[in-house]
Amino acid sequence: MLRPNELKKKLQAGHPAFGLFCSVPHPVMVEMIALADYDFVILDTEHVLVNPETLEHLIRAAEALDITPLVRVADSSKETILRALDGGAMGIVVPHVETREQAEAIVRASRYYPEGMRSLNGGRPGAFGKSSLVDYMKRANEEILVIPMIESSTGVENIDEILSVPGIDMILEGSADLSQSYGLPWQTRSETVQTALRHVHKRSQAHGVPYCAIPRSADDIEPLYVSGVRAFVLGDERGISFRALNAHRKTFHNLIPTEVPTP
Repeated sequence: MLRPNELKKKLQAGHPAFGLFCSVPHPVMVEMIALADYDFVILDTEHVLVNPETLEHLIRAAEALDITPLVRVADSSKETILRALDGGAMGIVVPHVETREQAEAIVRASRYYPEGMRSLNGGRPGAFGKSSLVDYMKRANEEILVIPMIESSTGVENIDEILSVPGIDMILEGSADLSQSYGLPWQTRSETVQTALRHVHKRSQAHGVPYCAIPRSADDIEPLYVSGVRAFVLGDERGISFRALNAHRKTFHNLIPTEVPTP
């Protein structure tokens, strides 16, 4: 159900906000992320196979525990965006945005008239018509975030055109695919990639649009924060879970003596 967007409030107030990608499509995982006190969760449907009913349940879990649910859609088509929004997403994260025209189409698909042409529906986001659907449309336009990901050298080159589109609420970096577009796959700390990310951040600041970073280590947080970044995606829960499980096993494995004394 549509509610005030707490992530948007934090960004407007200049407070830090921390999120995670959710790549395990189960409501329990969303509940765990929420109870770990993250501010927002990005439900991934780009790299994860998720059916629409499951996605709606993931969003319900987020709503139940007051964490802002964003959905990374698989593509920028209006049909894909509409399904996520009609399921209750409080924001749309669109991968591989490269042009002004693409950004305009994303906003148009995500917002109702007069800011866009999102298809009208009286389903769960609008409380099934319990209150005025006209009022709901206005509130939806105010609360739902539109977030392009910049993941290519073309997107970096066109960043000013993308940011100039009314209705863009935040920019999310995508240094992994960005590194590949520069011919440096997974070299996210290369000077080429870091220079591109700094450029996108500075242009976002110039346009007054929040920039969301994906820190690759804890050491990245302070310099990013000092430079003005307030939104952070701290990886995905699969990687965190794997590292925690591996470390847990090693803790006990390392306690086994290498030589067993003869009785």
